Amino acid sequence: MMRSSIQSATLTALLASTISASVIAQDSLRTVPSPDITKEIAAFTVAEGYEVSLFASDPMIANPINMHWDDRGRLWIVGSAVYPHIIPGQAASDSITVIEDTNGDGVADKSHVFADNLFIPTGVAVGDGGVYVANSTELLHLKDTDGDMRADETRVVLSGFGTEDTHHILHSLRWGYDGFLYMNQSIYIHSHIETPHGPRHLNAGGVWKYRTDTMELEVFTRGLVNSWGHHFDTWGQSFQTDGAGGEGINYVFPGAAFMTAKNIPRILHGLNPGSPKHSGLEIISGSHFPQDWQGTMVTNDFRGHRVVRFKVEE
Repeated sequence: MMRSSIQSATLTALLASTISASVIAQDSLRTVPSPDITKEIAAFTVAEGYEVSLFASDPMIANPINMHWDDRGRLWIVGSAVYPHIIPGQAASDSITVIEDTNGDGVADKSHVFADNLFIPTGVAVGDGGVYVANSTELLHLKDTDGDMRADETRVVLSGFGTEDTHHILHSLRWGYDGFLYMNQSIYIHSHIETPHGPRHLNAGGVWKYRTDTMELEVFTRGLVNSWGHHFDTWGQSFQTDGAGGEGINYVFPGAAFMTAKNIPRILHGLNPGSPKHSGLEIISGSHFPQDWQGTMVTNDFRGHRVVRFKVEE
């Protein structure tokens, strides 16, 4: 049996487009001050022995939604200017931006647009000679064939994903250690996908599992409300967080079903019921973190304006 305990708060920020808690808490604030990154970082309460540094900010990036590091240390980011919905007659203008630190000083100094004219992209994953993108109703694969870091080939891989609520659409693309591409969708979505292996359906929340070379698409898990976090530990075990639930870290496996899943004989619960809503999930494995942090889980308690760490054990 898995159990989880909260370990510590406030870790680090890769993309500092956050606002200090004191500003967010002022619900009656009518004049929003101009953001000052220096003041925002100075307002952070940081765990002892750690520091927060800024990697990239506006105007290098804008409205970031999902990101993916490639094997060359470049950061691929999808963002949307038209979210949450496009205005009638407006052209889709969202993009994939690639940023990188070319001199190794820990700060991004190069940025360029890999693809544009996208429509509310909410997931990105580099792979198969290009990049996969969750683009509203479609999963696209974009490729640069002439080496100029600009997509010139677009392929619709799958289509039929629901768009009833644009902050619940197909999102959070992540490669599993098994070579499958995992993709989340949230509760207010109904997806009906035609594949070479027959139609696949997912009504409400869950995680898709996709094998890109054979186009085999399956539902990996069902349920949760608005899961924007899914990751794997060193043993390949899966864990999710839920941005609208309240049970902290969820231990997931093939066929598992959680709150909101319908017509399921057994509904599983999170590892720490009563824990706040969380967005995103990372599992610490880098050598630049101490041994007692290895394997612990970092997620965003966004309503508490903090980053928290969980230790999960059998």
